Amino acid sequence: MPLFGRREPLHERLAREGGLVEPEPRQPWQEVGIHGLQRPREWDATVTTDADAADGTHATFVALPDGTLLIEDGDVEDAAPLADAVERELKAPYRARAAKDALWLIQARRIEVLELPDAPDGQSLDLARAADGRPELSVDGQRVFGSVPALEARGERAGREYAVHAERLDGDLWEVRAAAL
Repeated sequence: MPLFGRREPLHERLAREGGLVEPEPRQPWQEVGIHGLQRPREWDATVTTDADAADGTHATFVALPDGTLLIEDGDVEDAAPLADAVERELKAPYRARAAKDALWLIQARRIEVLELPDAPDGQSLDLARAADGRPELSVDGQRVFGSVPALEARGERAGREYAVHAERLDGDLWEVRAAAL
């Protein structure tokens, strides 16, 4: 008799050793890709509206703080009804994408918009200041001399060392993201 608990019956041990019993299934949390961490949220609002709210089937647009809508992609000419649906939950400025099936489904996320009248020509700006304290500016991926004071001020709000990325929306208006390093 074993010291603790029951001994495995002989017929079960022989079946196991002879390969007649399937091994215990692996626990699902041991599988690759299942780690218990959720993905970061991509959209701040997801709304629906009537299918006849707008003509077309899909759109990507930006709502500016003054209410102007910039349609970036899609076959929708007037995105105002789609923006009205979003603005019941989310105030401008925001970036949204919409697709129509039985209803319009619209997803939107907040953005930060800055006016940069002194920005160089180009479609994207990257400004970074690391430990040495000197800001480095890139325009469309090409490093250039100089800086954009409004971008520097935005970066300093994020921290002493920062990175700021800006994408041109229209004219002097830029969508900006900043983070501390």
